[in-house]
Amino acid sequence: MTRLSISHVLLAGLLSVSTVGAVPKSSHAAPGTKRIDICHGYGCAFRSRLDIGPGDAARFASILAAGRSSPKAERAAIARAVGYFEKRAQQVTGVRDAPQSEFGASKIKGQMDCVDESTNTDALLRYLQGRGLLRYHKVEARTSRGFLLDGRYPHWTAVVRAPDGVKWVVDSWYAPMGGAPDIIPLRDWKQRGVLESGALN
Repeated sequence: MTRLSISHVLLAGLLSVSTVGAVPKSSHAAPGTKRIDICHGYGCAFRSRLDIGPGDAARFASILAAGRSSPKAERAAIARAVGYFEKRAQQVTGVRDAPQSEFGASKIKGQMDCVDESTNTDALLRYLQGRGLLRYHKVEARTSRGFLLDGRYPHWTAVVRAPDGVKWVVDSWYAPMGGAPDIIPLRDWKQRGVLESGALN
């Protein structure tokens, strides 16, 4: 968990909340290529163009093919897809994002808060869904928890919905860039984020 003082955590939360409306647009860069703008610098302060070409498309198809047997298997495949996507994002930003949000890293290129992370992950999930690679899950709107007054850091995540109606978060903020995101039921995720001795659970 982030080892920041409570005042630093709250300030970082305020910086994130002030920019949650910044969502990048995706468009075709060239035939056979999908453009995704990678948010970084906290609150999408910067956007770097990532072109998902035929090689990337084949890699994503291979990763998701391994998850065709069940919703659980697909969630594991989604985690691997996020890891690959973040490594590609690192190539265009030129910086490996540190896990979680370091205080003072706002407006630093390559570093990402939960707004950047959730926006990027949501863009990836919608790309996968648009290509028909998600067999069991539907992409839902991003969601958040915490509003400072309840003692919790404001935090955003991407969300998918399973066939049984259960919503799962795909939260890549906690792991190092390229690491496996937290994929847990939304109802459980909503209860987390409490400040405990200056750190987040």
